[in-house]
Amino acid sequence: MRQVFRGAAACWLLFSANMAAAEESIETVQVTATRLPESAGDVPADVSIISGGELRERQAQDLSTALALTAGVEAPAGGDAGPSSAVPSFWGLHEFDAFLLVVDGVPWGGAFNPAIPDLDFNDVQRVEVLKGSAPVAFGATSFVGVIQMLHYPAGEAANHAELAYGNHDSWRGAGSIALPQWGDWRHSFVADWEDRRFAVQRESVAAGHFLYRAETPLGPGTLRFDADISLTHDVPPSPIVRDGDALTDRTPINANYNPANSKMDENRYHANLGYVLPTGWGDWSTLVSFAHSDIRDIRGFLRADLTHSGDPNADSFDQHRRIQDAYADTHLTHKLAENAELVLGADLLYGLGRQSSANGEYFVPLSGLVLPPPTTAIHVDETNTIRDKRVFGGQYAEIDWRPLSALDILAGLRLNETFEDKNSGHLDGFNSADDEFAQDESRTTRLSGMIGASYRAWKEGGDEAVIYANYRNAFKPAAIDFGFEFEPDVLNPETADSYEAGIKGALAGGRIAYEADAFLLNFSNLVVATTNADGEPELVNAGGERLKGVELETRFLLTPDLSLAANIAWHDARFTHFVFDEGNGPDDVSGNQLTLAPHILASAGLLYTPPQGFHGSAVVNSVGRRFLDEENEAPAPSYTTLDITAGYRFGRWDVAFAGTNLTDERPPVTQSEFGSSSYHLLPGRTLWLQLGAAL
Repeated sequence: MRQVFRGAAACWLLFSANMAAAEESIETVQVTATRLPESAGDVPADVSIISGGELRERQAQDLSTALALTAGVEAPAGGDAGPSSAVPSFWGLHEFDAFLLVVDGVPWGGAFNPAIPDLDFNDVQRVEVLKGSAPVAFGATSFVGVIQMLHYPAGEAANHAELAYGNHDSWRGAGSIALPQWGDWRHSFVADWEDRRFAVQRESVAAGHFLYRAETPLGPGTLRFDADISLTHDVPPSPIVRDGDALTDRTPINANYNPANSKMDENRYHANLGYVLPTGWGDWSTLVSFAHSDIRDIRGFLRADLTHSGDPNADSFDQHRRIQDAYADTHLTHKLAENAELVLGADLLYGLGRQSSANGEYFVPLSGLVLPPPTTAIHVDETNTIRDKRVFGGQYAEIDWRPLSALDILAGLRLNETFEDKNSGHLDGFNSADDEFAQDESRTTRLSGMIGASYRAWKEGGDEAVIYANYRNAFKPAAIDFGFEFEPDVLNPETADSYEAGIKGALAGGRIAYEADAFLLNFSNLVVATTNADGEPELVNAGGERLKGVELETRFLLTPDLSLAANIAWHDARFTHFVFDEGNGPDDVSGNQLTLAPHILASAGLLYTPPQGFHGSAVVNSVGRRFLDEENEAPAPSYTTLDITAGYRFGRWDVAFAGTNLTDERPPVTQSEFGSSSYHLLPGRTLWLQLGAAL
């Protein structure tokens, strides 16, 4: 199968090399913080825009690399969702599900968790990053950030093809093209495939993405259609167990203790249909999408006691999971006056997840030299099932009013109506008398909203200073991790109030762009991963948390082809009230830092991007000291990574080298929600040699 895809990728590149080039056009208008397209400089919130051109220059193929120069944000690759995933953190909160991922206007992952493994950076026009929640535009889906990936519209494309070979015998191929127009039918096609290997034994990613976009006039309006296929086949690494106040040194760093047939396979099929109809009241926009995922997840995790006596020291699961998610939004944009616009709309987010998890236990030598048994040779001690249905609906109104030319006021209100129905089952593999079945449900009707204002305090030529502030109130039904345990209860919804103020603008004739931002967020019922009294991992509602901090992001255009970026952030993320029990009695950690929440994050980058000849980039990221546990007794030291690209463009061809994590740092970056007291490490050094062609 891999040979077939390699041949298809080569044919695609040869076909694409004969097509005409198209000029890239990137706007500074954002569509994430508001339903109304608006200049990022006028939005009363911290919004960063990363152009597709910069992503391609830095050879950003994942969230970690893409967000490397965004102040206060880190997104280490990997985590419980596999090596093709990542775990972004905003405002000091390192949680996989506390942010919202959007692709071309559609919540990516629906009512469950962000579908990062199915994210494709090929043919991206820009990425918009909003700090904080979007309580009006997207409702009960995010708290600390929104990442929206926007591909080129139908009929346009980056018109670029590439082939690359990397260390550990990795390779990838990609291409995007604006197809010839059929009458009024504009369309484009994007395809890529990769086969990545890592330093960890057996760890790999084999993934392909295919996207077709089309758009055509229909009646008085415009119809658009997207079809997306994502095929992701991961073999995961093993997280490292924490022994006391540090990671254990009893297991080799690159050992893999997963069962011999371990895999994380997901086939995801997605389509959406949109229609924009001009009316006498304004534009009426409607978007409907549906996605179906088939998932097979086979993994194992070492137990925290790290026994080596021959008795079982690891737990396995073999999961079959199917997820359907649907999204529908319809809204009307009405111009109230020359200086005011109103958006009225309603949306619906539906998710249905079904899973069966066959769980067992096995022994594996800690040396890492022996291949563990496959799950087919492991007794099924229990089978846990779950069927979770979620329906998140809402009606919203948003107004953008400019009473003065320098003053912009944005306000919105949303009525959220959420419902969750959860059916769980436990089938005992030894005694059917111990079988259990449970049902739980939750209904919530709640308002959320925001109000903010920006004021252009100064403007002279290309220089300006815009002061802004906002208040946001948000809530989010608790996440479900599709773990292997029998956890029948629906956790309480999470709620948050946030306050943000800052200044942004430009200096030196517009050559220096800057933004300084301060925030305060108060959480209630945040879902956190911890260990119960039996030593098993579980998700619980923490009582309260507070996130606060200051972030500074700058970009200096030294010459038309040379730019310098420098960012720094100070975060203070703490529990305000949290008591839990790991088996040694109640432990009150109120006032402690959240796990894996560093005080300091800093980054700097130099980008040289002439149209011809030598080009390159260098990006340095520094992550400060943090704690691995809620008790703050297990510190993890700071670390620094270096990413470099260097290449040469001649005509439409480009030969380039790229290296990420050249310092080969391997610190713990994400706590596992499945393995007890276990942590995923930062992936090791990667090297790529790439041949690209402008089409």
